[in-house]
Formats: sequence, structure tokens, C-alpha cells
Amino acid sequence: MRHAERRRPDAAEGSGHTPEPDMNEVVGRDDLLLLTLDTLRYDVAAELAAAGELPGLAAHLPGGAWEERHAPGSFTYASHQAMFAGFLPTPARPGRHPRLFAARFAGSETTADGTFVFDAPDLPTALAARGYHTVCVGGVGFFNRRGALGRVLPGMFAESHWEPEFSVTSPTSFEAQVARVEEIVGRLPRERRLFVFLNVSALHQPNWFHLPGATSESGDSRASHAAALRYVDRHVGRLFAAMRARRRCFAIVTSDHGTAYGEDGYTGHRVGHPTVWTVPYRHFFLEPPA
Repeated sequence: MRHAERRRPDAAEGSGHTPEPDMNEVVGRDDLLLLTLDTLRYDVAAELAAAGELPGLAAHLPGGAWEERHAPGSFTYASHQAMFAGFLPTPARPGRHPRLFAARFAGSETTADGTFVFDAPDLPTALAARGYHTVCVGGVGFFNRRGALGRVLPGMFAESHWEPEFSVTSPTSFEAQVARVEEIVGRLPRERRLFVFLNVSALHQPNWFHLPGATSESGDSRASHAAALRYVDRHVGRLFAAMRARRRCFAIVTSDHGTAYGEDGYTGHRVGHPTVWTVPYRHFFLEPPA
């Protein structure tokens, strides 16, 4: 049986808008994946998808394209705190856009009939109360548990993982992260629902080593940022296969924020520049094998 989707009145076919499922039906029925491509810029993601250079991701993106959205924060910690409270990136067009998840609070204008509303302080805790095993596979330093700050976000999950091999300095970080998810899925009882959050560090600086022929002296650039996304795309199929192996999985793939490479004199993020605030987003179902 195919899943039902609630479409917003303005979500016409081919518009680039993402159809909204009823999350009250999804939660408790499907496994869940939140994949944040840390620091990924919208323009780079859109260009590579349009050029056919992201076959692994584009095969699942509705229409083969990204939706343009605005990040809820300009750097990793702020953005993930917001997302775990239900504030995913907002569609980059005017309007009140219904949210998939929302912590219950008076006066919310973006909670709709299909929103999964929870009373817990964060989404992982809410899903755990619904019987999900919640897993964090960290990437950047805010998930490394090496200090008090690095324990806040992974501390929301029943199980969390971070290794130096998952970090921004590893040229094979995403492969190592995917291998960990495969191991987790393989040992979890089949009847147990699963929520996996994976923070991809490969796009974050330093990323020069993903560009063939580049050296540390070359430094990071928009081109090496794009090369890092191609690297992630080559291995994302393994992640999707693992997450749909047991049952249908609802997947959210997004960036938490972008980053600047010299535009208007800006470099990096945690600044109010369009290259930072504008991010790619899509959600979709991963169907189990026939």
C-alpha cells in the first residue's frame, strides 16, 4: 500500500515544493532518518543535481531536484537545537509553512493536523517515548562528547557514536559513519522502530582533500566543497539501503547551514550571508525491498 500525502494548496506538481506526509501516521509505523549534510550550500547542491552529478541522491529527491529553504541557524549547534525542537529549514517563499514535528506550545502558527506534536523538550526524547530506539552518529565537533558542549546534542539520544574517523579531518568520514549505521541496523531487533540522526562532516572545512590534485596549500574552495558532496553521493546509497532494509523509512535530507568562500568578503559561517542561510532540503520515503 502506498503512503498518503497531504499536499499544501500551493504545492503543485513540478513546483519544487515538497509534499507533506501526515506525520501522525508516519511516527510509530516507519523508521526515521534525519541526515544533515553539515555546511552544504544550496547553490552547490542545486548545480550538481541539475548537472546529473548526484545520482545517488537525485534518485530519491522528488523531481530529482532540491527544494530551496532557509536554515533555522547559521552554525551547527544553533541549527540542530532548533531542528530537534521541530524547526526544520523553512521553505524559501512567503507563507505559514506547516511543520513535520513540533514541540507543543501555545500560539504556534505552523502546527497543522499532520504535524507530530510532542510534549518532550526534543524530538529524540519524544520518539523514544513512542518506542523508537534513537541513535546519533556524529560528525563535527559539536557531537564528539569530548567536552560539556559536545555532549549536549548527542545526550538527547539513547545511543550516540563519534570517532575521529567520523570527523572533519578524515577523508573517509562518511564511509565510516555509514558502516556504523549498518552495524547498528544489523543488531537491532527487527520489530523495534529506529530513528537515526547522522551528521555528515565531509562538506565542512577542511574539505580540500576531496578535490583531485588539491593540497593543503590549495586550501578549501567552492570546488572542493562540491567535490565533497560528490564523495558523499557515492556512498549515500549504502546508507539508504541500510535504513530501508527492515521496513519503510521516512528520510529527511537537509543542510543545517551553508558556508561562504569569499563572497562579499565573507569566509565560513555564523554570519548573516545568503550563502549561509540558504540550504537544500528534501524529504521522501525509502521503500523496503520487494
